[in-house]
Amino acid sequence: MKQAAARARWAPWIAPCCVALLTYIAFAPALRNGFVSWDDEKNFLANPHYRGLGVEQLTWMWTTFHMGHYVPLTWMTLGLDYLLWGMNPLGYHLTSLLIHVGNAVALYFVARHFLASGRTRHLLDGGAGSPRPDADDEPAVSISAAFAALLFSVHPLRVESVAWATERRDVLSLLFALLCVLSYLRSAEPPARRRWYWMSVVLFACALLSKATVVTLPAVLLIVNVRPLHRITAGNHRLAAVRRVSIDLLPFVLLSLATVVLSVVALHPGEQLPLGGKVAVSMFSLCFYLWKTIAPTALSPLYEMPRVVDPMAARYLASYATALLVTLAVVVWRHRWPALAAAWIAFLVLSLPMLGIIQNGPQIAADRYTYHSALALALLAGGVLNHAMSRARTVTLRIASVTVTLVLVVLTWKQCGVWRDSSSLWARVLAVDPNSAYAHSAAATLLFQGNHVDEGLEESRVATGLDPGLAEAHNNVGVGLSRQGHYADAVPHFRRALDLKSSYDEAHSNWGVALARLGDADAAVEQFRRALADNPDNADAHVNWGNALVRAGRFVEAIPHYEAALAIRPDDADAHLNWGVALARDSRLSGAIEHFRRALALDSSSADARRYLDRAVALNK
Repeated sequence: MKQAAARARWAPWIAPCCVALLTYIAFAPALRNGFVSWDDEKNFLANPHYRGLGVEQLTWMWTTFHMGHYVPLTWMTLGLDYLLWGMNPLGYHLTSLLIHVGNAVALYFVARHFLASGRTRHLLDGGAGSPRPDADDEPAVSISAAFAALLFSVHPLRVESVAWATERRDVLSLLFALLCVLSYLRSAEPPARRRWYWMSVVLFACALLSKATVVTLPAVLLIVNVRPLHRITAGNHRLAAVRRVSIDLLPFVLLSLATVVLSVVALHPGEQLPLGGKVAVSMFSLCFYLWKTIAPTALSPLYEMPRVVDPMAARYLASYATALLVTLAVVVWRHRWPALAAAWIAFLVLSLPMLGIIQNGPQIAADRYTYHSALALALLAGGVLNHAMSRARTVTLRIASVTVTLVLVVLTWKQCGVWRDSSSLWARVLAVDPNSAYAHSAAATLLFQGNHVDEGLEESRVATGLDPGLAEAHNNVGVGLSRQGHYADAVPHFRRALDLKSSYDEAHSNWGVALARLGDADAAVEQFRRALADNPDNADAHVNWGNALVRAGRFVEAIPHYEAALAIRPDDADAHLNWGVALARDSRLSGAIEHFRRALALDSSSADARRYLDRAVALNK
C-alpha cells in the first residue's frame, strides 16, 4: 500500500521531469560556448556597469536603455551571474539553460490545463466536455502535454535564444509570462482566488521588465478567456461576461501600454522601410517562421535584410498568398476546429512585435523571434496528438511523437555548436548566405584579431562590394590599410564609415590611430575624444589615446587612459602592455615589469610583452 501510494504521489512528476531532462540534454553543448562577437562584446566584455548587484549597478540597470532595450530584471540576473562566475561564459550559459528548462516545465503544466479530458475534443471538434481528465485519459493528457512542451523546448529554433548570452532576456521574459498564464488560469478556477489573479499581474510586470516583446500577452489572455476557459460565450449574459473579462484584463493592458511608451523611448531604430516594404517583410518573416518550424534546416544566426525590398518580388507574393490561405482556412474551419483558430490568432498576436514593423538591426528575420510565438504552435500540436490518441491506436502515435522529439534533440544539439565561438558563428552565416556583407565584415574583424591582415582586408573589400552602404565594412577596410602601414589611404575609409553612421565610435578611434601614426597627435586626440563621447565604454579608444600620448612623449598623461581601459575591460592585455611601455619610457622600470607580466598572464602568446619584459628586467638589474 505504501509503495502504491508513493508511486501515485510521484507519477504526476514523471512527465515534467522527462521534459526537463531532455531539454537539458539537447542544450548541453551550449555550456561549452563562449561569448561571441555579436552584441556580447557591448553587453558583457566592454560593459562594466552590470558587474554586480551594488547600488551603482542596480541604479544603472533600472535607468539604462542600453542598446535600445529596457530590461532591468534581465540585467539583474546577469549581475548575479557576474558575482557567481565573473567573466566565465559557462555560468551565463548555464543560467540561461536552466531558465529554459524551467520554461519547458511551465509549458507542460499550461498544456495539461488546456488538454484536460474532454476539453481537447471541445477545442478541436466544437463539442462539449468536462474540465477535468478522467483516469483513463490521464496518460494521454500527460504524453500530449509533454510532447507540446518538448516540441517547443528542444526545437532548433530555440537555440539562438538559449545559446547566445545576449538573449537572456528571451528566456527570462517567457518564464515570467508562462508563470503569469498559470497564475491567471489558477485564478479562474472555482472558487475564484484573487490572490492568484494579482500574482499573475505582478508576473506580467516582471515579464515586461525582462523584455518588452511580451506586450501582446493580454490579447492572448483574452483568447484564453474564450478558449479554453469559456468565460465569454454566446447567450443572454455575453455582454456582462465581456464586461467582466475586460475589467479583469485592464491592469494587463495598462502595463502593456506603459511598456510600449517606454520601448519607443528606449529604441533607436535605424533607417526604416516604406509601408509597402514593412508589409512585405512582415508577411515574409511570418511565413518563414511557420516553414522553419516544420522544416528546421539551413538555420543561421543572421538572415540579412536585402538592400532593396521589392514588395512585388516572388518571395513576398508567395508570403502574402500563404498567409491569406492559412487565414482563410482558419476562418472556414473555425467552428469545426476552434483550436486551430485560437492557435493561429495567438501565433499572430505573439509574433506581432517581432515582424519588422519597426526595423532594428540587419536581419529580415531571426530564429530568436520565434521564442514566444512558437508556444501557440506547440500547444496546437499537443492538442492534435491528444485528439488523435482518443481516436486511433496510441502505440503508433506515441512512437511517432518520440521519434519527432528525438530528431529535434539531435538537430538542436548540432545547432548549439554554431554558437560555440565567433568563428563558428560567422562561418555558419556565410555557409547559409555567401553574399552576406555583414558576415564578411565580421569575418574580417576576426581575421584582423588573428593577425591575418591581408585576408581580413580582402574580406572587408568583399563586404563593401556587396553593400557599399555598410559602415562596418568601410571601417574594416581602413583598419586593414592601417595594419599594412598605409595610414593616409585608410583615412578616407574611416571618413566614409562616419558619413554612413555618424555615431560610430570605432571608426573615430581607428581614424585617431591613423592620424597618430601620421604624426598629428592633436587631431588624433580629437578623434579619440569623439569616440568616447559616442561610447564612454570604448576601452580601445582609451588605449589608443594613451598610445598617441606615449608617442608624443607625454607618458604621465597616458597612464589614466590605460587605467580607464582596464576599468572597462579588466582582461585587456594591450592596456597592461602599453601601460608598461609608458612607465618604461618614463624610466619607471619596476612598475613597467609588473604590467608586462600582467600582460603575459592575460596573453601568454604576446611576443611584444615578452620582449619588453626581458629588456626591462635586464635594464633594471
